[in-house]
Amino acid sequence: MWRSSLNKKQQQWIDQTLFTRSLLQSSQFITVLSLVGRRPEEGDVLPVSKACLRMCWVENFSVVPQCKTFFLEGTTPNLPGILVGGTVQNQNRYKPICQLYKTIYRFATLYDTTNKIPVFSAYTFTGPGGRRQSQSWKIEPQLESIDVEEMTTQHGARVIHQAVDADYNARISSMDLDRGHFFPCSHAPDDDTMASTFTLTNAVPQERGFNRGRWKTMECRVRTALELNCKDNNNKIKAYVVTGAVPSSSNKLNNRVNIPDLMWTAFCCYNNNLNQWVAQAHWGENQKEDKGKTLKPETLEALEGKLNQIYNVGVKVFDNKCPRKFVLEDKTGRNLEAVEEVEPGKRGSGKGVEREHKDGKSIRGVKGF
Repeated sequence: MWRSSLNKKQQQWIDQTLFTRSLLQSSQFITVLSLVGRRPEEGDVLPVSKACLRMCWVENFSVVPQCKTFFLEGTTPNLPGILVGGTVQNQNRYKPICQLYKTIYRFATLYDTTNKIPVFSAYTFTGPGGRRQSQSWKIEPQLESIDVEEMTTQHGARVIHQAVDADYNARISSMDLDRGHFFPCSHAPDDDTMASTFTLTNAVPQERGFNRGRWKTMECRVRTALELNCKDNNNKIKAYVVTGAVPSSSNKLNNRVNIPDLMWTAFCCYNNNLNQWVAQAHWGENQKEDKGKTLKPETLEALEGKLNQIYNVGVKVFDNKCPRKFVLEDKTGRNLEAVEEVEPGKRGSGKGVEREHKDGKSIRGVKGF
């Protein structure tokens, strides 16, 4: 057995971090990739430690109950070949992270350790409130088998499975790049949650003009739309948001970190004024800013159609509760429209339909951006 080759100190460290098998279901066991500098033999399986319940290398996010709350009805996105039915398909490569900061779970991320970028981050929007301050970018220590429960700064640790500051300090001639947030700090409800978004497991190399131009404008407009239109029956703001990226085939930063071709985002929420669920989606190519162009609101169906072209049929961003053919529009006043079935990414006539409220009055006025 691999354990016999470890020294006493290493064995004690292992003993202190293991639960007994009887405490966990079989789905909560993991095959350890690396431990104290040694790769175990194939088939070596260890129970999840208490620390790992903070950042779970397991088959699905549901192992940590707090993680489920970031997904509508506890249902994770369906991405063929990556995450299907809540189960990670390649557990050596894709790691579910319940992002823990100051003892509170802030959001959830599925991380690609091969491309060293997140597949997506999911969070609940409950209204902005944090104040942006200077932040140090953090890493997820347990991706490196470092026995620290929360995200932390690198502190000189050897990092293999994720991006680090040194990667983003590198330069490439073809693009100016930022660390582009998935869970944007501007959507955080408080200072600590805002600080938690500054982890490199929540960021991708994003073209600077795109990040600070169309994408930033979209994030601001979405934030306003969520504040105005996403209120439950208790009049509390709440929306479910998922943001992801499609990796490029070979474009890399510092020869380590994939520079994605496409970024996408979608939200779904209950609107107590309309007494129904509403949704909206956006996506854009990760390239130099095309001045004068904006990211137009799209239907959830259009986004899933776009992603189906990449991941094959079967993509679902949200639970079935979210409408696929309705989109919150902006500016015009035709804010909640039924969109005709057209080629994904293209909307129909835009005439929309009036929906009747339970009191018989027609509704068209969802508050815009």
